[in-house]
Amino acid sequence: MTAQPLDRIALISDVHGNLTALEAVLADIGARGITRIFNLGDYVGKGPRGREVIELCQERCEINILGNWDDFLPDPDRGFHGEALEWWLAQITEEQGKWLRSLPFSHDFVMSGRQIRIFHASSATVHKRVRFDHDEAEFLNMFVNTPATGDGPLPTVVGYGDTHDAYYEVDRQRRTLFNTGSVGNSMDDPTPVYVILEGVYGSPAEAPFGIQFVRVPYDVEAELAAAEAMGAPKLAEYASEIRDGVYRGEMHEPGGPSYHRRPR
Repeated sequence: MTAQPLDRIALISDVHGNLTALEAVLADIGARGITRIFNLGDYVGKGPRGREVIELCQERCEINILGNWDDFLPDPDRGFHGEALEWWLAQITEEQGKWLRSLPFSHDFVMSGRQIRIFHASSATVHKRVRFDHDEAEFLNMFVNTPATGDGPLPTVVGYGDTHDAYYEVDRQRRTLFNTGSVGNSMDDPTPVYVILEGVYGSPAEAPFGIQFVRVPYDVEAELAAAEAMGAPKLAEYASEIRDGVYRGEMHEPGGPSYHRRPR
């Protein structure tokens, strides 16, 4: 019996204006012959080149979904401001801001008999964070339907981003939860990471199914040089994150950064 050929989908997330990292990851995806790319959000903020990142993702990604930064940064009713936020907002066009806020919340599809759902942060909102050390209730809530996800078939596989920490988890009911990690702002190991899903796309029949994490080195110093040349804000904080994998909120902790991973 001839095995059915498997399809591959690349999932990327949390580019955060880091064009250098995005270009390296897209080059790796292309070198593997993968043409289908789904983006789980957070195109802007932190890094300096949100405009270019949006343009490239519009060109290369088949699916683009909403992230928390994409929702609040261009929000005309955003209740808090600051020089850094205003600088990042100024790097994107008004039309790009509208495009970001119009992106779908989630995307559902079938692969190798598994009902898959991807979104940015949680099943309820892009502004609720689910960390890698969540409890059972948080795990189960990632698989429910909400007003944000709609009333489609319940997923058996959920992928998300937001926390910048890649991980994989299953339970005895064959539910699978994974985090893609971050392309442009990866924590702990700052090397950009993305996910490859492998299986029979669109097929309700069970077939081999794989989830692979891929880390792609890139020229961090070139990205920081570009940020400095553009006069980007929070440059020391950005360098701490993309060079050392140390979250900006941990930079000045007494005794140095905490080993325990925190939400981003």
